[in-house]
Amino acid sequence: MITLRQIRFLTAIEETLNFSRAAEICFVTQPTLSAGIKELEDRLGVQLVERTKRRVMLTPLGQEIAARGRQLLLDAAEIETLARARRNPFEGDLRLGSIPTIGPFLLPRMLPEIRAAYPGLRLYLREEMTEQLIEGLNAGRLDVILIALPFETGALEVMPLFDDGYQLASPANRPLRSGPEALESSGDLMLLEKGHCLQRHALAAYPGKLLTSEDSFAATSLITLIAMVAEGLGITLLPNLAVRAGVVGAAEIQLTPLPDACPRQIVLAWRPGSARAALFRKLGEVLRAGGEGA
Repeated sequence: MITLRQIRFLTAIEETLNFSRAAEICFVTQPTLSAGIKELEDRLGVQLVERTKRRVMLTPLGQEIAARGRQLLLDAAEIETLARARRNPFEGDLRLGSIPTIGPFLLPRMLPEIRAAYPGLRLYLREEMTEQLIEGLNAGRLDVILIALPFETGALEVMPLFDDGYQLASPANRPLRSGPEALESSGDLMLLEKGHCLQRHALAAYPGKLLTSEDSFAATSLITLIAMVAEGLGITLLPNLAVRAGVVGAAEIQLTPLPDACPRQIVLAWRPGSARAALFRKLGEVLRAGGEGA
């Protein structure tokens, strides 16, 4: 009978393509890992790993078995989580992922409430782009993620929290009209670089009305965008959530409300059938309260 330990050895090799590093992440010696792979190959009667002096690679069958093996490991982890959740679903480690345009502006002020409500919960936070968060959730690297829609989430369970509208940020010395007229008449629109879902969401604030040129400035953070606006280089859209959290600071810019802009939807998402779904919903209720008025 093949073992989960052998499967873990195989997936570690697929991840690293190096026996030494694979042994390190499995917390075993390299000879132990090599023996485990050999036992797995002998049991199945096929070659899974090709190893030469210069490189390590999986055979096509090895890749397929590793892919199925990752799901087996995930299911095994879910079984352990299910048992812990039955004892007390509101204790233990929780790995929460968030996109950079939500987490820093919502979680710091909500963490004290979360800790007070669930003192036995150890919350680990990670910021990544939406695609990486969803990939990490499906792979079992994360337990629950905080993202913004619209975005394709597949079969994930999604809990809507609140809508997050926008304000127009423009140089302080430039008079503006309000609403989309201000956007159309006030200069170059600067947004976050591709990969940030906020770029698509900002353009969707006024569907079909906002355009950016291919050579327009794209920033890696809201802080950079605000600095460029303060220098008079253009305008941008800032989420209400970030504005309320004080992202503008002392920057000399003016903010124009955009009440008719289409907001982005902030949601919490997790794997379907997760043993900790009840905890995630409770956590979502706390975050929803913190996002009211965004």
